[in-house]
Amino acid sequence: MSDNLKKKILLVGAGQMAVDYYKVLQALHCGITTIGRSESSASQFAEKTGSKIITGGIESFLQQNNKTFDAVIVAVGMEQLAPTAFQLINKGFKNILLEKPAGLNETEIKELAQTATHYHATVLVAYNRRFYSSVLKAKEIIEQDGGVTSFNFEFTEWAHTIEPLVKAKGIKENWLLANSSHVIDLAFYLGGKPSKINCYADGKLSWHDKAVFSGAGKTKDDVLFSYQANWDAPGRWGVEILTSKSRLILRPLEELQIQLKNSVAINKVEIDTTIDKQYKPGLFLQTKQFLTGKLSEFKNIQEQAEMCEIYSQIAKGN
Repeated sequence: MSDNLKKKILLVGAGQMAVDYYKVLQALHCGITTIGRSESSASQFAEKTGSKIITGGIESFLQQNNKTFDAVIVAVGMEQLAPTAFQLINKGFKNILLEKPAGLNETEIKELAQTATHYHATVLVAYNRRFYSSVLKAKEIIEQDGGVTSFNFEFTEWAHTIEPLVKAKGIKENWLLANSSHVIDLAFYLGGKPSKINCYADGKLSWHDKAVFSGAGKTKDDVLFSYQANWDAPGRWGVEILTSKSRLILRPLEELQIQLKNSVAINKVEIDTTIDKQYKPGLFLQTKQFLTGKLSEFKNIQEQAEMCEIYSQIAKGN
């Protein structure tokens, strides 16, 4: 497949994530129009990319714009994701890649899903970990082994690094959706969508009303799963997928290890990570598949709205 896509892309955002997308879009030979808000963010973006952007924000741009675009990529702060997407949909944009988790809370995401459905807009949530080289290899082995028989995952967050962060109101309070959903999404992407789940949550942090999480359930294909996380203890993100032949270990998520049946040895699986080292991991393939219409591996906004109920149960306990 050619990397010379020559698509006209509207990129909304001027932070580091937008910079990462810009580099990928450049490599795909796309025409890029970038929208930012402030002069300071525009200056930083230009310094990192060598490209100027249009300032004043998306609302101002949409009022004056008479250009047409093949697609839009939204890479703004979490508190601006849903409002930006609403504006784009209301202006007639139909093909939107929206940074994860697509909104500040369950209410925003469900309203956005309803709006996208009403206007027949395709809004995809950019969970780039689905496109890691390690994950692609894991999927290949799962298929060879005949499918998933069970799985488990951990979404421990480092509370001491999060506490001092200055974030918009509502982000820390919804940290499981804001950040932990990255690994939870990956676990259910590989293992299957949950149909039943029992959740427990306890403890407390200065910035979050829960600290320890545990639970288990069953997917729509009757695959059993479990999870745990302790934000007030050492730990890290991880996903383990079990088949009839292998235990596949993604810890860290960028790497894949394997334990074969009848063996205690855990070995690293050699994978080609060139593209994940050249660009932000997963971003190149995610963007390329979005722009070429290969959308089967993406989560759409309607599916994200459905999963918000699961995220809420995990966050609060049920």
